[in-house]
Amino acid sequence: MTRRHLLWLLAAGLGAMLSTASPASADDRTRTFSAPADRVWTVARSTLESLGWKIDKEDRDVGWVVTKSRGVDHEDYGVYAKGTRHRLRVMVKGREGGKTEVTVERRLWKEERILWMDKEEDLHTTDRTVEKRVLDAIGKSL
Repeated sequence: MTRRHLLWLLAAGLGAMLSTASPASADDRTRTFSAPADRVWTVARSTLESLGWKIDKEDRDVGWVVTKSRGVDHEDYGVYAKGTRHRLRVMVKGREGGKTEVTVERRLWKEERILWMDKEEDLHTTDRTVEKRVLDAIGKSL
């Protein structure tokens, strides 16, 4: 795992901790479902897998899942790779009244790898299609 990935995971974790201290904003990446957290966790995880996202890391006690990265527009020739990749971080938080809040964050970056040297550049996007698709699929499965 590169240093940039570790920093991204730490920043996302800090963001998750801060979001539990204050009310969640109305954001396309967050939805609240009328189901207990354990059920939503199971459905969210299986939904990611059914959509082709492989699980890289997870912590059920804290409530997050990070997927392996996938190519958006990416070429990989073993020792050389170039293109755009993305990965998801899904956070599942139980709320009062048997409700559960799910947030899907997507990291998008441009990558160039020659042998074992990675060069990555984070890309900013306002397109939330991927996040909405995951949340819609979770909602349908519940």
